[in-house]
Amino acid sequence: MTLHRSDPEPTDAAPRSDRSFDGDVLESLVMGDEEPSPRPGTARAAFAHRDFRRMWIGSFGSNIGSWMQQVVLASYAFRLTGSAAFVGLLGFAQLGPLMLLSIPGGVVADMVDRRRWLVGLQTAMALLSLGLAALVAGAGDPPLAALFALVLGIGIANALNAPAWSAVVPKLVPARDLPGAISLNSTMINGTRVIGPAIGGLLYPLLGPAWIFVINAATFAFIIGALLTIRFPVIPRATETGWRRVSAGFRAAREDRVVGRLLLVLPVFSFFCLPFVSLFAALAEIDLGMNSKSLAYGLLYAAFGLGAAAGSLAVGTILARVDKRLLVRFGFLGFAATLLAFGLLRAPAPAYPVVFALGACYFGTTTSMLTIVQMRVDDAVRARVMALWFMGFGGTVPIGGLVFGPLLDATDGTVVLAVGAAVAVGLSFAADLRRLEPGRVAVVG
Repeated sequence: MTLHRSDPEPTDAAPRSDRSFDGDVLESLVMGDEEPSPRPGTARAAFAHRDFRRMWIGSFGSNIGSWMQQVVLASYAFRLTGSAAFVGLLGFAQLGPLMLLSIPGGVVADMVDRRRWLVGLQTAMALLSLGLAALVAGAGDPPLAALFALVLGIGIANALNAPAWSAVVPKLVPARDLPGAISLNSTMINGTRVIGPAIGGLLYPLLGPAWIFVINAATFAFIIGALLTIRFPVIPRATETGWRRVSAGFRAAREDRVVGRLLLVLPVFSFFCLPFVSLFAALAEIDLGMNSKSLAYGLLYAAFGLGAAAGSLAVGTILARVDKRLLVRFGFLGFAATLLAFGLLRAPAPAYPVVFALGACYFGTTTSMLTIVQMRVDDAVRARVMALWFMGFGGTVPIGGLVFGPLLDATDGTVVLAVGAAVAVGLSFAADLRRLEPGRVAVVG
């Protein structure tokens, strides 16, 4: 399909903060009608902007469906094949395309009409989910190749969607409220990480996998509706051609020492420190003696997700006025301490508060890093720089899981997580961003 960029849509000089849209009830609960204007840079200030509010609520509904599908798909694939390797292969199909397609996705996002691009990709993911539903409903033993192909299609669409999405959302709020917007987005992702699997786990035995996939397809209507009704910000046209257009993200990272350093730190962190995310169930069984199908394990994963949501929300609330560079450096130290503590545990009870703290340090740190990057990147290359972010974050994590899985089989969680903790300590020094810009004022909301 040939893609053309349409003329920019008219937009106000700054996003409105009116309260005329149908989310006023939710806003009044979150913000309070009689309270003074929220402090700039906080989550409340970001939520006051109508277009951001619509996108956030639409994303919340859509992400619940996506997490429902992910948890049910993994369970269905294992029951179908009895192969953990095939389940891992499907997981790589979902995230692996981020490594290869983030940069092309960022280039395209800076060339085409982003509303049409995003609506098209969301529609494609909805149709592919319906395809999954038809496949599993129409055959008791569906072809594994067809199952893999549909999941890979979803992964490709998501990889092309991510850079454009991350370039649009920051422009729905003024620059002063960007830290709060990023904090709320991270909180939404981690909140739905808990809610979606919980709902999926309850409905799976009642409805079966096909209807879960249908429900997920239906939830894309939330975000498509938001994309069709918000005012898209005017984005400067990309002026580069050929290789300069492709390499613009790398040049921007090289020219800004702080952005470049964070984009180097991120893949190291993802590869060495985050394999526990892919291996969470195995760590619980091997080290803690938990059955990964039990309620106790479900609560353990929920504690981790709630901690991640709390950590990301804290960046835009109680820590909104703290220098984000300090949050990054000390966040790595907190992550190292809690990761090592998790690796040393051999009893389930103390694991709940430890994984809550681990999740908080994990997403508190990455949310602070993302805030710094987004506040420093120029709009004209934002999608291409964010493509590098997604390559280093989402694209590297599944590779780390593939590499460290055999090490876990040969040793135990203490060894695997100790490696990650040691690397995180080193990254706390590598990410001392104030040394790169002596005398620069604090990076706060």
